[in-house]
Amino acid sequence: MSEEDKELDLLKAKRLLEMQKNISLQQKQEELKATKQDQKTTAPNPREILIKQLGYRGIEVLQNAESQFPEETKLVVDKLADLIQSGEVAETIDGGKLLTIFRSIGIRVRVATTIKIEQDGKLVSWSDKLKESTSIKESSENQTE
Repeated sequence: MSEEDKELDLLKAKRLLEMQKNISLQQKQEELKATKQDQKTTAPNPREILIKQLGYRGIEVLQNAESQFPEETKLVVDKLADLIQSGEVAETIDGGKLLTIFRSIGIRVRVATTIKIEQDGKLVSWSDKLKESTSIKESSENQTE
């Protein structure tokens, strides 16, 4: 072998080594990107953290707040999630407590409520009971005339 062939082989070997280093570097960068994306997708968002802590009618109040005050609710949800993650809030937050939190900071969330009473062993809404009693009064007044 001539010296030129040896130099050429040496240059080829150096170039091959550089290419292998570049490929391994690119693979490491791709792996880092993939792990970062996995961490982002596996980390629960603040709303999910809060939902895990909500109790009776809590989700209902949260949904009402989100539909009525979306921007303000997002701020409250973020702060509550931070408090839950830090361990400052450990108890279950039911709908009443969540409603109290919103109202204490000036967000008047409207929640559909019904009052039911028992009549003849059945639960009847208060509005139906009032309608029934007013219709009975009206019919008795019409009969006396």
